[in-house]
Amino acid sequence: MGGMDRMQLRAMAKINLGLDVLRRREDGYHEVRMIMQTVHIFDQLQLEKRREEGIRVRTNLYYLPENENNLVFKAAKLLCDEFGLPGGISIELKKYIPVAAGMAGGSSDAAAVLFGMNRMYELGLSVEELMQRGVRIGADVPYCIMRGTALAEGIGEVLSPLPPLPPCTILVAKPGIGVSTRFVFENLKADELERHPDIDGMMEALKKQDLKGLAGLMEAGNVLETVTVPAYPVIQRIKDAMLRAGALGALMSGSGPTVFGIFDSRQAAKRAYGVLKRGHLAKQIFLTTPYNNRSFGG
Repeated sequence: MGGMDRMQLRAMAKINLGLDVLRRREDGYHEVRMIMQTVHIFDQLQLEKRREEGIRVRTNLYYLPENENNLVFKAAKLLCDEFGLPGGISIELKKYIPVAAGMAGGSSDAAAVLFGMNRMYELGLSVEELMQRGVRIGADVPYCIMRGTALAEGIGEVLSPLPPLPPCTILVAKPGIGVSTRFVFENLKADELERHPDIDGMMEALKKQDLKGLAGLMEAGNVLETVTVPAYPVIQRIKDAMLRAGALGALMSGSGPTVFGIFDSRQAAKRAYGVLKRGHLAKQIFLTTPYNNRSFGG
């Protein structure tokens, strides 16, 4: 086999500019309608071919599984099994994206492994074909292969590219709590939601490149907050602090507990960063920007 023996990749985090749940399906999955956006916060992965059989995963976080319970292991195994790849592979993963935070860190790492192994082993899979395999690992993986701004429907795997988020500064804050995605979805009363986000209005604002208009629709932008905010009041406190500090809009990402605020002034975002730091509201805080390159090749 040709190809490279070693590859370094960045796995980018995502936020949800809008997240709606339409219904719970018979199979227990939820039908969603979400606007996804990649941001400049990333994990680093190094993939290396080995002579010895097997998949070896090393991470910089002692509490992460290094076996088939880790999505990067699953991604590597999927391609090893399907293509009967010779030898083994070692995956060195440096995590910077907050874990269990609603930022698709694990899904993005898996996407990076699929993309990297496709190159290293010259498997010749198209982005589409990688995305079809990705959905078997997790609903967010196809989006993490595609990246940029996108509408996600179905269980999250039906994707349509959208115009990019206009230039802005994004403040990302994760409080020192973990929230289980399963807990959030199991406690979501999908049929009783009184308010749904205006996803169409958000898409219209992106078309017009109207940052203020988009941010103005974020107030009811994530239906999962109906579960997390009552359970974890700190989420609302972080949102309020960001809005008071000048955010155009603030929202929880995914199933939380990460909150992000969109600012049209870097100065205001920096001030808000200071407010959150001093108030000890969040454990991890990032000042970042939208990342609009398509796919890992981009």
